[in-house]
Amino acid sequence: MTKFNFTRRAVMGFIAAAGIAAPAAAEVDFTGKTIEWVIPFSETGGSAKWANFFGPLLSEALPGKPTVVVKFMPGAGSTKGANWFQEQEHEDGTLLFGTSGSTQFPYLLGDPRVRYEYNDWNPVMASGTGGVAYLNAEDGAKFDGSANALKDTDFIYGSQGATRLDLVPLLAWQMLGMNVEPVFGIKGRGDGRLMFERGEANIDYQTSSGYLGGSTALVNDGKAIPMMTWGALDADGNIVRDPTFPDIATFKEVCQATDGCETSGDAWDAWKAFFVAGFPVQKLAFLPAGTPQDVIDTYTKAFQDVVARADFAEISSKRVGKYPVFTGEGAQGALGTATQVPDSAKAYVTDWLQNAYGVSLK
Repeated sequence: MTKFNFTRRAVMGFIAAAGIAAPAAAEVDFTGKTIEWVIPFSETGGSAKWANFFGPLLSEALPGKPTVVVKFMPGAGSTKGANWFQEQEHEDGTLLFGTSGSTQFPYLLGDPRVRYEYNDWNPVMASGTGGVAYLNAEDGAKFDGSANALKDTDFIYGSQGATRLDLVPLLAWQMLGMNVEPVFGIKGRGDGRLMFERGEANIDYQTSSGYLGGSTALVNDGKAIPMMTWGALDADGNIVRDPTFPDIATFKEVCQATDGCETSGDAWDAWKAFFVAGFPVQKLAFLPAGTPQDVIDTYTKAFQDVVARADFAEISSKRVGKYPVFTGEGAQGALGTATQVPDSAKAYVTDWLQNAYGVSLK
């Protein structure tokens, strides 16, 4: 059994666990209260769209129907907000925090700016996502399912940082032999899309919610051409087409069609390891350290009630995509998958970051 197959089976197990009924919650009442859901990114990105989708549904499901307000704390690729949340403690159950792969990856790589510990927090919901890379109209006209005709083009990409979730597209483009120059320092993927819209970048990638919420309009207007998704995992750990974007080829397919790109070996294994850590369980919602079990159970039941809504599959597919949502034991198990990668993958990516971008994490 490979590590990747084990990881996929673990994820599938979490999907099953997500359906386990939560313990009966004690009498927790949020009547008249306001829940602050803090997102450590800008208000234009996929995490914002994710929280803004779930927020009103959570409000309806929590006892007392409190107001759920999404607040943003961008900075340092989300480590600023995560470091802040690490210092918070339970008061009255009205603080929720959301993370994404761009928060997980610095933690996995030992980024010196990380002063947070995932194991101190209480996960109450986790969800998977996908990602779509796309080109401007001029360069997209050259794309034939391979990157062969794109290798002489100089691309500009708005990036949150090479140690964030952006390492998945950056490594993929390098494996394809493309010359993509990242402009580091943007506060969220939505800011990268705005760079693309203004013509300051000619290649971009968005997680599924960001792509559905902002980039599809660019595609429909002929201003952007989809290049590839990162794909999804089947039951055997194989990369397959993303169920939200079944008509768009995966990176694996584009790699196989591109001269010099290999879907085996150290680079592929490292890319796949970080894809697994960053996308099948990509966004998580946490309560702070010290939260009593009755409050945790109340949130768990609320999120389970959200997922059990008769219209959830339909409305979620349009806003955040067709991906599993984990609650209760499933959320706790999903956290383990999201915060673990093989040492060999870490070593490869650490060396790549140093060689490609001069980023030292040793």
